[in-house]
Amino acid sequence: MRIIRANSRIQRSSFCLLAAAFLLSSFIYPESAQAAAGSKPGPPNRLGVLDPIIQNAIRQGQMPGAVLLVWHNGQVMYRKAFGNRSLEPRRETMRLDTIFDLASLTKVVATTSAIMQLMERGQVRINDPVAKYIPEFAQNGKEDITVRNLLTHYSGLRGDLDLTQPWQGRDTAFSMAFAETPVIPAGSRFLYSDINFIDLGALIERVSGISEDEYCQKNIFTPLGMTHTRYLPPAAWKSAIAPTEYDEQGRMLRGMVHDPTSRRMGGVAGHAGLFSTAADLSKFAQALLNGSTVLRSLAVEKMTTPQQPPTSDSLRGFGWDIDSPLSSNRGELLPVGSFGHTGWTGTSLWIDPTTRTYIILLTNSVHPRGKGNVIALRAKIATAVAATLPLTVSEKEQLRLKSITGYNEAQTASRRLSVRNGSVQTGIDVLEAHNFDLIRGGAAKKRIGLLTNQTGVDSQGRRTIDVLAEASGVSLDAIFSPEHGVTGTLDTTDVSNSKDAATGIPVYSVYGATDAARRPSPESLKNLDAVVVDIQDAGVRFYTYEARPGTREFRELHCCAGASRHDNRRTGEDVQCGAQH
Repeated sequence: MRIIRANSRIQRSSFCLLAAAFLLSSFIYPESAQAAAGSKPGPPNRLGVLDPIIQNAIRQGQMPGAVLLVWHNGQVMYRKAFGNRSLEPRRETMRLDTIFDLASLTKVVATTSAIMQLMERGQVRINDPVAKYIPEFAQNGKEDITVRNLLTHYSGLRGDLDLTQPWQGRDTAFSMAFAETPVIPAGSRFLYSDINFIDLGALIERVSGISEDEYCQKNIFTPLGMTHTRYLPPAAWKSAIAPTEYDEQGRMLRGMVHDPTSRRMGGVAGHAGLFSTAADLSKFAQALLNGSTVLRSLAVEKMTTPQQPPTSDSLRGFGWDIDSPLSSNRGELLPVGSFGHTGWTGTSLWIDPTTRTYIILLTNSVHPRGKGNVIALRAKIATAVAATLPLTVSEKEQLRLKSITGYNEAQTASRRLSVRNGSVQTGIDVLEAHNFDLIRGGAAKKRIGLLTNQTGVDSQGRRTIDVLAEASGVSLDAIFSPEHGVTGTLDTTDVSNSKDAATGIPVYSVYGATDAARRPSPESLKNLDAVVVDIQDAGVRFYTYEARPGTREFRELHCCAGASRHDNRRTGEDVQCGAQH
């Protein structure tokens, strides 16, 4: 009897040990998380090299804990939780189902996806001025800023709203954003800005008629089965949410958005406010790779290939980062042509469609006092994943990558090859290299007019307008704009005179429905000593210009001025009134 009882105890103990082992394995790799993330996990030790990388980062205080998920070619290759999700006010172990404050991942998961849906449905055009949808946005020189400018961070708007003064509410934030003045000319250079996506959030609401959180829940998260993704997480989720940082009143933020601007807006904003899990983000990433009813493949291709101005050396899609100073989380081996984004709280998502791989790293590195930093960790993980997995690129995808690194259609109705590593001088570069000798005055500055549009830039992406405005011995007194206006975004014959937002120089339209409208007034020309023409793609867009760059506009400027001759700085030719070229 004692032997039987002993065996019973052994059996019970063995059963308990097995049950405990099963529960532990379920905690590390729960079936529900596997199903949610897609497919079966791959070989368990293939990416074991990642373990010490993350463990070392935790020991060094870069973050309290992390959830890492790696997916490749239909399989979850790696999924593990590390460290703690909370250190204060009490210590809690990190779990795979932890819900994270995504911070700026909101920009791509929610806002960009919503804008692309509205574009697919014909409710928004990417190259339209934002003011078409939000008329009050046009104030303070923003009338020509387009939806594209906002999506690519080329609007010229500063990084964030003013938080030095007390204010509350989404309507107040929208009014402040609409009243902003660009700090640099739109399209001139990349300037990452939360205000861009605050404006896009407002645009979503204006066009759809519902709030952004309601729109995204109905049209993105619910259709994709992202059951633990939303703005304003309910109280029932709080215990599963990774806390971030103490707020201004000394309260630990948990379930309330970390971003202070979004928090003042009530937790729903285009730039921050979304909460999610690794499993839900895996569903989202697969939808981008495989196509879905949420976003068609053509829309995904559009938003994840270069859409920035052709002269920029930072590659940005719509919302998504491709190759810029902010894309270190791509690592050293994943190819240009992959895309991703990060969040201030310590989150990141990087997707490579060429090798069908994505990496989701979720941390709360700002916990508990904002001193963590996972920038280097993201790069190390991406490099280790690319080095360990058998990633291969087909010949078709290699050709696609080559096209991505140089091709974009950021200019309306044109397609250009931007050679990122070439050394090409534009006309204004040559003029500047010669110290503006052709147009520079002596003691008295030469009074210059400039016929140009958005193509008038130097090799660094600076507008010819700004270069001449700052040139010594030159006074840029007038700007003349051809069809589509000086920014190239106006699709109308009613192009009126205006002022350049950055310099305050008057802009005179030389395009319109009548012959008279296509001629500058003698008043605008009478005080000028010379006119510089800088329209780089003239002769390419046949419907806009004659074959010789700027010939028609230049000749009309010359004739209206009543001058005997002007110099064409591109060809060195004399342009005579009425001459045929």
